[in-house]
Amino acid sequence: MLHLSSLVFLLATLSGCVSGSGLGPVTDLKIVNEVLAPDGYSRITTLANGVFPAPVIRGTKNGFFSINVHDQLKNDSLDLATSIHWHGLFQRHTNYVDGPSFVTQCPLIPDESFLYGFQALDQSGTYWYHSHFRNQYCDGLRGALIIDDPDDPQKNLYDVDNDDTVITLADWYHYLSTEAPAVPSFNSTLINGQGRYLGGPAVDFAFVNVKQGLRYRFRLVSISCDPSFVFSIDSHNMTVIEVEGTNVEPLLVDSLQIFVGQRYSVVICADQPIDNYWLRANPVTAGGGNSGFNDSINVGVFHYIGAPEKPPTTDPAVNVPVSVNPLVETDLHPLIPSPVPGKPTPGGADININLQVVLNLTVGLFQVNNVSFEPPTVPVLLQILSGAQKASDLVPAGSIYGLDPNKSVELTIPGGALGGPHPVHLHGHNFHVVRSAGNASYNFDNPVIRDVVSIGNTGDDVTIRFFTDNPGPWFFHCHIDWHLNAGFAVVFAEDVPDVPSQDITTAAWRNLCPLYNKFINGTQTG
Repeated sequence: MLHLSSLVFLLATLSGCVSGSGLGPVTDLKIVNEVLAPDGYSRITTLANGVFPAPVIRGTKNGFFSINVHDQLKNDSLDLATSIHWHGLFQRHTNYVDGPSFVTQCPLIPDESFLYGFQALDQSGTYWYHSHFRNQYCDGLRGALIIDDPDDPQKNLYDVDNDDTVITLADWYHYLSTEAPAVPSFNSTLINGQGRYLGGPAVDFAFVNVKQGLRYRFRLVSISCDPSFVFSIDSHNMTVIEVEGTNVEPLLVDSLQIFVGQRYSVVICADQPIDNYWLRANPVTAGGGNSGFNDSINVGVFHYIGAPEKPPTTDPAVNVPVSVNPLVETDLHPLIPSPVPGKPTPGGADININLQVVLNLTVGLFQVNNVSFEPPTVPVLLQILSGAQKASDLVPAGSIYGLDPNKSVELTIPGGALGGPHPVHLHGHNFHVVRSAGNASYNFDNPVIRDVVSIGNTGDDVTIRFFTDNPGPWFFHCHIDWHLNAGFAVVFAEDVPDVPSQDITTAAWRNLCPLYNKFINGTQTG
């Protein structure tokens, strides 16, 4: 009997291509170094197919993806190895292509290729992909991944949904990730790859084009490394209909805060006079830098076809609209009821874990339950496939939490660690947010389901629930990339005994570690 991993390439090919300017589910990604100046400041970058943001990859619910990644990196001032994570995809039976270096694979080295093959089983919505090696995605390797549902239950709410209605929000740095200071600070906000920085040149704005009278499904994707963004469009409301792959009851808002790694589908009616309007992505960080709209930073143009193809004549920093109906996470509810795993009371899961996070200023590292995550030299998945029988056999010690199969799990993550609020992401699952940041109550009836959640500030006790039905080692970490690589992470080793029979690897995957080990032993740059 053929296993899923043996069928992926064939079935992905048979699933065909998708239309649009992006890439289909069967494609190649060439990881290259290019000099780029998206905000007018030139620097060397690490990109997929030489562009920023990376090309939109698009497939279909239950479809197969076959993405051949080619490491063509040459500039040794940046990281030369790479790996790609397909953020939000559950990777059932394909944990080995989840992507985080030293958790599920060794990195891919220059002049080598690796085929990421997987099925989007029962998944549709708005996702993204990015490097999961060190801080590499901050150098540019990040883009959107969309999975269409031909039977979308809310397709009657919009007229247009294509690659042109994907909006990526990114922070951009004028220094390399390999040369970042202890406390990195971004230089500019890029909307669909374009933006300005304070005191910089007047580069072109990103234009989002609409035709009056139509309803647009905009897929908003935070591909940020650090800041969240408060997103809004002057004179327009928006209706949230999807959160990170889960359809939600339509919710009308006039602004929303989107944290690193989060995604929303919003329907916007082009019902205003034909004109140009400011589209705003105001960054929010612990340090508070580069926010506001002076020098026309943090804005793009919402352009009605028929209006002059130029920015609004108003100064975006003057008479800034005040949001009166911002998104509140607890107002989001799944369109289709989804029972919360476990009993409807705090601590009512089969497995209850509290994760206390602090920033240890003495060593400059984050600690989760007094332990900083340090990537092992042998990926956790390879340790399991090499004979480890239980979580206590795995390294790094203190950062691996074993989870038995078919159990409800409750995680509580108190807020307040320096550098927050921290958005945390769980690989291999989404989860019910039964207690949100800024809220002391619990919702065990119809809470939002997502895969990235802010843990808020001091006094918050964000609580999430999920069910262990997906064997494998799954990363759980802060998605502020600088914090992840400063130790803010753990691994959930789920159903360890069944991993060898459930996650069948390929010969190419098994060859990654020997190649990588030979590479790092022959060069100073990993």
